[in-house]
Amino acid sequence: MTGFSLAVPPLVAVALGPAVAGLAWRARLLTPGAAAAAALLGSTTALAGADWVVLLLAFFGTSVALGRAGRATKRARTAAVLAPEPGRRARQVLANGGVFGVAAGLVVAQGTRLGAGPALQAVALGALAAATADTWATEIGTWLGGTPRHVITWRPLAPGMSGGVTAIGSAASVAGAALLGTIAVALGWPRAVALAGAAGGVAGAVADSLLGATLQARRRGADGALTERARDVHGAPTMHATGLRWLDNDVVNLAATLTGALVALGLVRGGAA
Repeated sequence: MTGFSLAVPPLVAVALGPAVAGLAWRARLLTPGAAAAAALLGSTTALAGADWVVLLLAFFGTSVALGRAGRATKRARTAAVLAPEPGRRARQVLANGGVFGVAAGLVVAQGTRLGAGPALQAVALGALAAATADTWATEIGTWLGGTPRHVITWRPLAPGMSGGVTAIGSAASVAGAALLGTIAVALGWPRAVALAGAAGGVAGAVADSLLGATLQARRRGADGALTERARDVHGAPTMHATGLRWLDNDVVNLAATLTGALVALGLVRGGAA
């Protein structure tokens, strides 16, 4: 084992998730369903230990801050591809934080007095670093990155279209994963776990781009342009064009966090990190 986690009193832990989720809902950052999912995730994380809470808050806090930065510019650039939403949905919360939450739940199930072993730490950190890396890449790349390029063909893509990358977005992706690894070290997690988690985060973001470019569902509007909207900006329905119908952005995000978790776990178990 890697040492003891700073425990959060159970009653405080159980109350913490709903309290933070409620504030996010009041701020219109989450839909009611998303708030319920976030409350469960937050309480489970708090029961795993204060260090786990810090990592989750680092992801959530930076995601909110970057989501608000340049919001008008990003919405204008991506309007033809992405429909505006009133807040994050439950599926989005679980896609980004579900794997981390499962790892936290396993720590709680085995007893926090035993601490979390490097395998569980790597899974949790790799998954959350992947979510962070992808979010930073999307938010910063859409805001400041100029015209995105298809990750495989390198052809220009409409801003907001999955599978597109920019130089500044890619740099932001690495920075986001590195931040989570740095915080993990500061919290006393093993350096090998932190390095593996950061590497898993970058790998997860790359997997997200590759899936978005190849298998994710795309739709076509009446004007013939590809989009990810169910209805175009005029309210007319769009039609499925390419990719797997069921593979939407939420499923891709979940796959990215699973990739991050598995890469980090493999590096820790293989002694490569």
